[in-house]
Amino acid sequence: MKFINYLESISGVEIYPLVSLLIFFLFFIAVGVYLLKSGKDHFNDVSKIPLDNNEN
Repeated sequence: MKFINYLESISGVEIYPLVSLLIFFLFFIAVGVYLLKSGKDHFNDVSKIPLDNNEN
């Protein structure tokens, strides 16, 4: 039996690709907004963390 036959037997299966696309799109937009809202100073500070030898 092919995989498509299993999917056809599930009622309402056509909504799953749409929901997964919507989740991916919303996550992509949220990451984009976070990157645009955080300033250049934030990224400069974060990039220096691995080289910082001060223990807090």
